Amino acid sequence: MSNKQQATFAGGCFWCMVKPFDQWKGVDQVISGYTGGHLPNPTYEDVKAGDSGHYEAVQITFDPSIISYQTILDVYWQQIDPTDDGGQFHDRGDSYRTAIFYHNEEQKKAAEASKQKLSKSGKFNKPIVTKLLPASSFYAAEDYHQDYYRKNETAYKEDRLKSGRDEFIEHVWRK
Repeated sequence: MSNKQQATFAGGCFWCMVKPFDQWKGVDQVISGYTGGHLPNPTYEDVKAGDSGHYEAVQITFDPSIISYQTILDVYWQQIDPTDDGGQFHDRGDSYRTAIFYHNEEQKKAAEASKQKLSKSGKFNKPIVTKLLPASSFYAAEDYHQDYYRKNETAYKEDRLKSGRDEFIEHVWRK
C-alpha cells in the first residue's frame, strides 16, 4: 500500500516550476499541467489564450515519510513572487498567477499557516496574493512540456534568464 501524496502549485510558467521540486529526495514525479479552470481537457493553446480559466501548474507526487509537505511548501514560496497577482515575472496573465491547490484539510491548514508566516515575515512590502484553492481536476500538459528543463536545456536556461525569476530569487531569498 502506497502512502504517496500529491501537492499542486501554480507559480507562473510550469517549465520553471519542475526542476526546483524534481531535485528533492522523496519526490517521485513532477508533472506540468493545467488546473483550476472550467474547460475539460484543455490544451496549451486553450490555456494560453485565457479562455479556459486554468492555471499553468505542477503536480508533485511525494513520499511524506521522506519529504514533508511543509518542506515542499517552503520550496514553493522560494520560487515565486507571491505579491504579484498579474502573473509571474515576464509571463503575464491569469494562467500565470500563483496558487496553492490543497488536496486535504491538513494541506489547507499547512498552506494557510505558511502563507500567514510569510505575510508576517517582513520579507515583502506588499500583501501576499497567492490564492489557496481546493485541488480540482488536473490535466497533464502535452508531452513536449514535461521535463522541459532536461529535454531542452539551452532553451530552458535562456527562458529562465530572460524571465527575471532567478534574479528575483537571488535578491529576495538568497541575500
